[in-house]
Amino acid sequence: MVKVGIIGATGYAGNELVRLLMGHKDVEIMWYGSRNYIDKKYAEVYQNMFEIVEDTCLDDNMEELASKVDVIFTATPQGFLAGVLTEEILSRVKIIDLSADFRIKDVKTYEKWYKIEHKSPQFIEEAVYGLCEINRDKVKGARLIANPGCYTTCSILTAYPLVKEGLINPDTLIIDAKSGTSGAGRGAKLPNLFCEVNENMKAYGVTNHRHTPEIEEQLGYAAGKEIMVNFTPHLVPMNRGILATEYATLNKKADGTLPTYEEVKAVYDKYYKNEKFVRVLEKDICPETKWVEGSNYVDVNFKIDERTGRIVMMGALDNLVKGAAGQAVQNMNLLFGFDEAEGLNLVPMFP
Repeated sequence: MVKVGIIGATGYAGNELVRLLMGHKDVEIMWYGSRNYIDKKYAEVYQNMFEIVEDTCLDDNMEELASKVDVIFTATPQGFLAGVLTEEILSRVKIIDLSADFRIKDVKTYEKWYKIEHKSPQFIEEAVYGLCEINRDKVKGARLIANPGCYTTCSILTAYPLVKEGLINPDTLIIDAKSGTSGAGRGAKLPNLFCEVNENMKAYGVTNHRHTPEIEEQLGYAAGKEIMVNFTPHLVPMNRGILATEYATLNKKADGTLPTYEEVKAVYDKYYKNEKFVRVLEKDICPETKWVEGSNYVDVNFKIDERTGRIVMMGALDNLVKGAAGQAVQNMNLLFGFDEAEGLNLVPMFP
């Protein structure tokens, strides 16, 4: 059995980790870390865990935890892990970080977008960006995994094959994304109160959302050059889910015509046909968040606009599963040589 510790177990992503790991046959959770609920029974924080989890919440002492478990999940605010990580800790335990501390390779870019100083830049280079469908082989041998964000996972996987194969001009890429309120975390914030969110829809982080450089960096690797995209997120009145609608100019073929549906579909199939958790939908079927809710699936599809010479790409996922905890478990499975889908064979909930 792999022994697991979770720092930030009482946030939404942390609780989702607990839910998923309780169904993993090769895992034992040893540590439910929570700065705000120390010594309180975990099932009192999340009553859905009554008679399922009997443990009490512990603190966030990474040094002590590193000597007791095989892997630590840090579902914590930006800056936490970077502020406490040492070589001694990393030499004793594998870490899967659900924050953005080690996702971006350029420390100056991280500090510019997140407005905080990075406290352990010496570990940035070795951290592996844990988007399994793209970096699977790198994940397997890593000590430190930077678990991608929810918006970024959806945005990148939706466009990745076309960027990688040069079917679109990545500098024309526009990403319009919507997220349920759980993406903002469990903390009480005025913009996320029921009366603020219900019967409402709003854009936020326009031109300056912190996931923008993460998307640009990862799709830039696919393009083989630095790229720049427009990314606009929106908050919608639902608990879970992300829907990304992306627009880009198609590159014409040598004969001056646009790629056909069959040619674009073949590119998606090249990358995702054998991927369990990425489902390329049938022609003209647009992804919906309800079709992936509670699961680790990403549904993607596209539509060619012959009139404008552009393509509309669409992707949907559950922000707490594939967008956070599920992806983290997928990374853990790769790290320890388990079946990649262990603990994640979840049928989407409907309705």
